Amino acid sequence: MEIAHRALWAVKQVNTDYSDARAHRLLKPSELEELRNEAYDTAAAYKDKMKAVHDAKLRRLVFAVGQRVWLFNSRLKLFPGKLRSKWTGPFVITRVGQFGDVEIEDPKDQRRQVVNGHRLKPYLDGDDLNPLPEEVNFLGGSPEYTTD
Repeated sequence: MEIAHRALWAVKQVNTDYSDARAHRLLKPSELEELRNEAYDTAAAYKDKMKAVHDAKLRRLVFAVGQRVWLFNSRLKLFPGKLRSKWTGPFVITRVGQFGDVEIEDPKDQRRQVVNGHRLKPYLDGDDLNPLPEEVNFLGGSPEYTTD
């Protein structure tokens, strides 16, 4: 009986003014709504900034007829081999479409297929890479100096 009486006394002391308690309770949901809206706006602004940063790093690949390219093998995702490459080729581009579609031809058997340009990447041949100058000596000496 004594515990229940003290609990009732504590409740009466805390909630002495019911009109203030009611107003306080009515303000709580609106404060939560404002916090939610602010969090939503902040998250949207963050996503916009991150999209701008990501899009600034993207490079648009431009393909030309006769260029050699690698083709991404999307079916290899289902049954990956341990050391298998996901890229097949090289293929030769025969036609570049207006909407990102590219027609490629296999030089071995002359089969043609139309693929999305996102599945292609340029094939770099040994001639495409920068060759080392002839005068560079990896032993650190000049080109005229030889050790016989």
